[in-house]
Amino acid sequence: MSQHENHEVDVLAGAFMMVPKKVLEEIGNFDEQFFMYGEDVDLSFRIQQAACPATGGNYKNYYFSESSIIHFKGESTKRGSLNYVRLFYKAMNLFVKKHYRGSKAGLFIFLIQAAIVARAVFAALGQLLKKLGLPILDAGIILTGLWVTKFLWSNYIRQEVNYSPNILLIAFPAFTAIFLLAAYSSGLYDKGYKQSQLIRSTFIASLVLLSVYALLPESIRFSRGILVCGIILAFLLMNLIRLLFIKWRYLETGNENEERRQTIVVSGDKDFKIITSILGKAGLDERILGRVNNEPSNREGLLGSIEELPALIRNYPVREIIFCENGLSYKEIMKLIGIMPASVRNKFHASGSNSIVGSDNRKESGGYVAAGKKYNLSKSTHLRKKRQLDIYVSIFFLLSFPIHLFLQKRPIGFIKNAFLVLFNQKTWVGYSVFSESLPPLKKAVLTSTSLPAALNELPAESLIKTDEWYAGSYSVLLDLRKIKRGYKYLYY
Repeated sequence: MSQHENHEVDVLAGAFMMVPKKVLEEIGNFDEQFFMYGEDVDLSFRIQQAACPATGGNYKNYYFSESSIIHFKGESTKRGSLNYVRLFYKAMNLFVKKHYRGSKAGLFIFLIQAAIVARAVFAALGQLLKKLGLPILDAGIILTGLWVTKFLWSNYIRQEVNYSPNILLIAFPAFTAIFLLAAYSSGLYDKGYKQSQLIRSTFIASLVLLSVYALLPESIRFSRGILVCGIILAFLLMNLIRLLFIKWRYLETGNENEERRQTIVVSGDKDFKIITSILGKAGLDERILGRVNNEPSNREGLLGSIEELPALIRNYPVREIIFCENGLSYKEIMKLIGIMPASVRNKFHASGSNSIVGSDNRKESGGYVAAGKKYNLSKSTHLRKKRQLDIYVSIFFLLSFPIHLFLQKRPIGFIKNAFLVLFNQKTWVGYSVFSESLPPLKKAVLTSTSLPAALNELPAESLIKTDEWYAGSYSVLLDLRKIKRGYKYLYY
């Protein structure tokens, strides 16, 4: 708030607005009917509608471009998600109902509802493509590899053999689906691509495909040579595509050599030691290439000055910069961010804090690194195995439901939970107490104590420790033991 009496302002941080206090006293502050979005639009509209005694007209809104802020987008609601669409357009609906009447309001509300439906459809499709984009591309590559191999095989190698088009139209998609399932199970689509994953996944998928092929009747077999050569061609194409995606930075690599020495820290010596300690406790200290700063006295251990940062990024495989405001103003930080390549991630450390925060993408919630423990459930490999176990156990329970009809106290609740877990709305085993410090899991049927949450009688401190132990030592066998131990409570 300014000290000048005639220019007192209220800084409304949620909407990044500065409004004279006198105006707020006349028209009121944010309307609490708006839960997440639209409150700034509503306030701006009310300002424009209010009479200004000094001019005799209405107040005006002005855009001031000389100030800058760092805004971590997507922290309240994941941008582009269905929930974001629902909350945003619900706010717009409320705005129209509040400020418009009659046929005009009806038309606006109809258009908003139509926009909600359209955006929801696009958001759902976008999320689906984001999750299935690479598998769909791989499916196309595998099918292409099989058909190209079949064409070459029929025309240049085994010209005397005729293959039934109907059989191939069924067999090739079926084999492609089997390949993708085997590849997914072996970790090909885990976050952080490694070439070893593709090699291992292709090898496992090949064994599965050849085993399935060997079990087929002679009448519907085509050629083992087509299958083997098609897989080899598909592997080469998938490898080439992934190498290009990594080069163009469309795909994150999980290769340990790539991940090392990829972070530059912009800070003083004291904060650099704190940041190194934080990353070290999170198991990420090997990523640090070094630090840059303009310290005239202490040049030991520096990669260079801040002015040399762009050149360092060009010369080294730097993926991330951690900025600390100690000795570097936020204005200077934002100026630097403006000239950094778009592929470089930016994170921030507040001097004196024990964490590092920052969004890698404007459409995704920001990352957070803090000094703490390592958890098995923070690794994509264990999360994938946990999800697979949930699916397999759910399918087993559904297929063997007649048996559980006599063993479960409430069979309807049991079958409902099986479907909820199957469709990823719940997990069979999870946490007793919600904690932001633990890797996120779906709502659990059984908690880490092997009991439903409603039956846990331990103190909260004990439950938190049990959850931490579960997340830290997670394994598939651990989940199976807890499901077996808490079997009679699976209807909760």
